Amino acid sequence: METNDRAASVLTPVECFELLAGVEVGRIGVSIDALPAILPVHFALSGRSVVFRTVPGSQLDGATHGAVVAFQADDLSVGSRRWSVLIQGLATEISDPGDLAGASAAPLGGWNRPAGDLRWLGIQPGTVSGRVFG
Repeated sequence: METNDRAASVLTPVECFELLAGVEVGRIGVSIDALPAILPVHFALSGRSVVFRTVPGSQLDGATHGAVVAFQADDLSVGSRRWSVLIQGLATEISDPGDLAGASAAPLGGWNRPAGDLRWLGIQPGTVSGRVFG
């Protein structure tokens, strides 16, 4: 961890992924109809990829499939170690049977739908950054 002059410490990518492993809801920044949108998603980590599911045909599905996206998760609760992590990268559908089995086994909250009604997407990180505050 590296400290800057604004009372925030810069996290390494390894520290970022360790913190992400402890939370289950993040936000996806996408473009919908040429306008910015930030949408909450339940997610899990699969190696160094963020995985989440969506319903085929939804706005989230259309905005993330094959798009460059931003993903952020944080913990800013009083009394905890306050942090925020940002990942920017390409969102792609998970279609490889092995990767799909791994993603499907991820402990995700959210929708209660049969597997056939869901599309699994992964974000391959291009950049990973994070900060600890205070």
